[in-house]
Amino acid sequence: MTGHMSPRERALRTLSAPYSLGLRLREAGVAPEVICDYLDVELDNLDSFYRLADAKLAAAESRIAVPMSARTPLSDRTNR
Repeated sequence: MTGHMSPRERALRTLSAPYSLGLRLREAGVAPEVICDYLDVELDNLDSFYRLADAKLAAAESRIAVPMSARTPLSDRTNR
């Protein structure tokens, strides 16, 4: 089923529910006050919440963009 989803949708589905929901609600144009009620986040903290959610989404998208076969196994990585 994941073959029919966009990479963004697949990445959103890997996030925890609050981050995924917050990003989806923002994208849908829901008022910030309503989003805060759903997420139980103070309005003053919403920008920080979104910075973290956007960073998590970007990381998830980058993991999805790189095929598993192209990733370097952890055991092959060196600290230099």
